[in-house]
Amino acid sequence: MQLATIQTKIYEIRGQKVMLDFDLAELYEVETRALNQAVKRNIRRFPEDFMFQVTGEEYASLRSQFVTLEILGLQNEASNKGRGKHTKYLPYAFTEQGVAMLSGILKSVKAIDVNISIMRAFVFIRQYALSHNDLTTKLLELESKYDKQFKDVYEAITFLLQKDNQETEQKQRRRIGYHKL
Repeated sequence: MQLATIQTKIYEIRGQKVMLDFDLAELYEVETRALNQAVKRNIRRFPEDFMFQVTGEEYASLRSQFVTLEILGLQNEASNKGRGKHTKYLPYAFTEQGVAMLSGILKSVKAIDVNISIMRAFVFIRQYALSHNDLTTKLLELESKYDKQFKDVYEAITFLLQKDNQETEQKQRRRIGYHKL
């Protein structure tokens, strides 16, 4: 299973990285209905922080992401199954822990192999985010350091412009007093 394929199926909803039931079903090569039935038979294994149902608004937002991915060529026709406008049920979103829990209820060889690949994808994304977090922190430090210096420069320029404007106004004033002829 290619890591890049899995990464295109990981979305951020409610501040969490999740995979949707129809994408997981496609990867496991089972019907979405069968996947959801297996989950419902083992619902105690899936608390709300492992799995939740996506709201209509969240799903509408995701559908626009699907269209963008298709335009960019990152999704193919086969991966659009279950993503149509007229789905009967809103999909379930599985967090990393929820996907890990799926490995306990889906026992096929395919499910085990796919789960290993998915766990690797989640780890890769987390490591990538952490490395970018370090860069973001460094950029913010540099920005605050140099903002002070630029602020000083802007203040100096403003002072000089005001001084120049003041001198210009002084020269343009009408003189009072004796005029030399």
